[in-house]
Amino acid sequence: MNLNSVYTDPILDWYETNARDLPWRAPGATPWGVLVSEIMLQQTPVSRVLPVWHAWTARWPTPAALAAEPSGEAVRAWGRLGYPRRALRLHESARAITERHGGDVPSSHEDLLALPGIGAYTAAAVASFAFRQRHAVLDTNVRRVLARLMSGVEYPPKSQTKAEVALAESLLPADPPTAARWAVAVMELGALVCTARTPRCVDCPVIDRCSWQRAGRPAYDGPPRRGQTYAGTDRQCRGRILAVLRDAEGPVAKPALDVVWSDAVQRERALDALIADGLVDPLDDGRYALPA
Repeated sequence: MNLNSVYTDPILDWYETNARDLPWRAPGATPWGVLVSEIMLQQTPVSRVLPVWHAWTARWPTPAALAAEPSGEAVRAWGRLGYPRRALRLHESARAITERHGGDVPSSHEDLLALPGIGAYTAAAVASFAFRQRHAVLDTNVRRVLARLMSGVEYPPKSQTKAEVALAESLLPADPPTAARWAVAVMELGALVCTARTPRCVDCPVIDRCSWQRAGRPAYDGPPRRGQTYAGTDRQCRGRILAVLRDAEGPVAKPALDVVWSDAVQRERALDALIADGLVDPLDDGRYALPA
């Protein structure tokens, strides 16, 4: 018997009963739908992603459908998910998929990694969840579960380490479809039970094997973990400027952007950043628009 099965089997069994019913996990979910979900879910909760994902995949059910539209339409449809550069990355990936792969999301991990804006995590996640391949999928939830279960610490290091990757790979079941299911199961455990602030250890299927639990749940003693702020930040200012452009039917004059933020210096800095990121086009007549 594989010794790792004492960890993997209970979590796989738990997932069978407790997994959320999410559309990108449905049997009929397309690789494109999975890719869209993975980009949208980065730093954004499921509850906010669901309506945007449904609207997005209804409007653009294939990469080619999105690639045929201006990138500004992707930014508009992104709505208030936050981090709108992700919309541009998805648009760039859609064009690359259409041009390089005939409109089909590639199944090769190497080809996925070569798409614009697709990093190691997303490539592994799409290869696993869309194509049932065997890859270590390490998001924040998985890293936290493995840190507690196997290493006995409350939180993983701030930056992913080679040791974490090696640990995750060592736990992968040998059968690729089972490994893919394990990848999503341990992720779900981190999202629903082994949460960051208030873990529900009593509901954990591997509580009796958890190194952190056995050690008495020692408190985190690493570098300070600072929560993200939003109110008053450049990010909030950028969001308000983009909201004006998303809601407008055409280009917008500068005064319409100026009224959304009182601090002129911060407002101009935020606008410059949006232009530099390719999210806003400054037009020759002094107006502003979403990218064409």
